[in-house]
Amino acid sequence: MRSLMKVAVPAVAAGLALAGCANSSSGGGGTSAAAAGNNLTQLPAVTTIDVPKDAVLPAGDGKATCASTTTLAYIGAETGANAQLGINIYNGVQLAIDQHNKANPGCQVQFKKYDTEGDPTKATGPVTQAVNDASIIGVIGLPFSGESKATGKIFEQNDLAHITPSATNPTLTQNGWTTFFRGLANDNVQGPAAANLAEKLGAKKVFVVQDDSDYGIGLAGTITKALGDKLAGTDKVTTGQKDFSATAQKVINSKADVVFYSGYYAEGAPFDQQLVQKGFKGVFIGPDGVKDDEFIKQAGSASANAYFTCPCIPGELIPSFSKEYATVSGGKAPGTYSVEGYDAATILLTGIDKGNTTRAKLKEFVKTYDADGLSKQYKWSSTGELEALPVYGYKVENGKIVSVGVISQ
Repeated sequence: MRSLMKVAVPAVAAGLALAGCANSSSGGGGTSAAAAGNNLTQLPAVTTIDVPKDAVLPAGDGKATCASTTTLAYIGAETGANAQLGINIYNGVQLAIDQHNKANPGCQVQFKKYDTEGDPTKATGPVTQAVNDASIIGVIGLPFSGESKATGKIFEQNDLAHITPSATNPTLTQNGWTTFFRGLANDNVQGPAAANLAEKLGAKKVFVVQDDSDYGIGLAGTITKALGDKLAGTDKVTTGQKDFSATAQKVINSKADVVFYSGYYAEGAPFDQQLVQKGFKGVFIGPDGVKDDEFIKQAGSASANAYFTCPCIPGELIPSFSKEYATVSGGKAPGTYSVEGYDAATILLTGIDKGNTTRAKLKEFVKTYDADGLSKQYKWSSTGELEALPVYGYKVENGKIVSVGVISQ
């Protein structure tokens, strides 16, 4: 068993720490899901989380030495419709490298970043460019399942280990790749967790809507199966879609009290907004791809009905991390997968500090890694799946995303 310490955030401090967690300029997100006028249970926000006492941190012992060309890379979205999810990760990686280099004058790890726009059709170019750079010995990314699927073979052919902090499609670890490591629970865990959240809310019927991404399709399949006879109906939408009126009407006609949207916030936000405009009084649940401040900004006051599932720890409830994160994010609070990006970078940095400064050696180090990070224990199976698989619940409250605690582990 891991030893844990509880991180407490006093009520006033919690409010301040979370204030940067949502941009309420387009409506503010209202008060909470209770404002939606339904009879569902309102889950309370939590202000403390358990984090490992002995979490490995980037600074190490400060005695590391390495060649000045030693480089880690982030490959993933920095621009595009869902860029913020990638930026959250990149900022976490940047913080880890900054802390490492400050503490280790003899090992100044370089950091390169490559923008995929989160698009599978564009990701192969940046990945090819990165693997052809011999100085890069480890990668954090790619954030999204579709682009991970499109590029996994390139990493494998070049023996370059990469840790994804956020790609959740279960099939990614079924390709025989030895270089792919998933730093979170996959959708075989998140789908049932979402069904569990709906149960906690007291939902009688749940309508599932999926987009056409690998992520959305895979997750919709797992939650649909987990819902059983609570499933009120299903529908499909497409990436880039703007008009969701037909789907919204299907949800309302089904008399579902919860709708689960399996996709990303770029479409999830206008979908929720149009649901509310049509008179939907229930709860909107989105997964990790929707859980972002941008969802609130884009959905406006309609976002007051929203809950989320995410295999990500609420970094804003770790005061030391949140304070340091602000130094690389322009003062913003940690977002979805910021801590997981930080942990992934820390693992690679720890390997470098122990003398694993080639691609082959660093990959072998990750394969046998077994230690706590801030978010969880990191120990991988032979296929690259973690053994520790917590999933957290979140909700919109007073225009901010706040945690309702662990819903599955």
